[in-house]
Amino acid sequence: MDWDNLRYFLELSRAGKLTAAARRLGVDHTTVARRVQALEKSLDTQLFIRSAAGYQLTEAGRTLLPQAETMESACAVIEKSRTDPLDNLSGLVRIGATEGYGSMMLAPQLAELTRRYPNLGVDLLAVPRMVHLSRHEADIVITLERPERGPFIITKLTDYVLKLYASVGYLEQHPPIRTREDLRTHSFVSYIEDLLYSKELLYLDEIGKPHHVALRSTSILAQQEAAAAGAGVAILPAFSADSDPRLGRVLSDEIEFSRTFWMLMPIELKDLARMRATWDFLREMAERNRPRLMGAESC
Repeated sequence: MDWDNLRYFLELSRAGKLTAAARRLGVDHTTVARRVQALEKSLDTQLFIRSAAGYQLTEAGRTLLPQAETMESACAVIEKSRTDPLDNLSGLVRIGATEGYGSMMLAPQLAELTRRYPNLGVDLLAVPRMVHLSRHEADIVITLERPERGPFIITKLTDYVLKLYASVGYLEQHPPIRTREDLRTHSFVSYIEDLLYSKELLYLDEIGKPHHVALRSTSILAQQEAAAAGAGVAILPAFSADSDPRLGRVLSDEIEFSRTFWMLMPIELKDLARMRATWDFLREMAERNRPRLMGAESC
């Protein structure tokens, strides 16, 4: 039996779709199909049922799965024993993250990761919604909420802070903001509450809702652009807004919001060299950029 064929079987069983499995393996989807068909031929049994939803394991496939995972674990142990297991690191890693952190922090950081490992491919999903490991949308996810259950490796990546910001033009044209109470008469830029993907984004509830929300968006980057253009006061992550010269802090010493990023990975991926390298890199970058994440660099 060809072990490589089993690798393709495992990825297809986890991803459920040829294209998703192919991305993880760094090959064309036809290669995945061909390899799985070769495995089925060698075993003289059907391992998958193809449907509109994707590829589902047959009874024979479900029987083979734990045996193949045992072989995968044994290979991982052998890989760990090599002198330098990260030599020639290759394959694809897909990372899902919140839009702000993914765009403002991860995108430039991941350029360094690809320089360290030239044969590694990285997909970055920086989107204003939850990225789901259970749906195989990503291999590693950075999220605002720690899941209560699931077959995941979970770690606290970092805390970060958000503060109030407005453009210089807006502050010059409107009454001064000296206290929390003054905020109630000002226009705000915020989220569309019925489209929030996390309760952690309900910032306005913590300071009392203003009389007027001038502009709402599902995108934190759109909110930052609107605030910079003078639409109103916005609650923005310090790691993004502090570096925007168009914005200034409002009541910086009095009002601050603290949140946490959690990092998750499916347990079955933890022994893959490319996943371990990426996981460790993301933790390294979070620690290196802690002052920026905590809003300390501009103090």
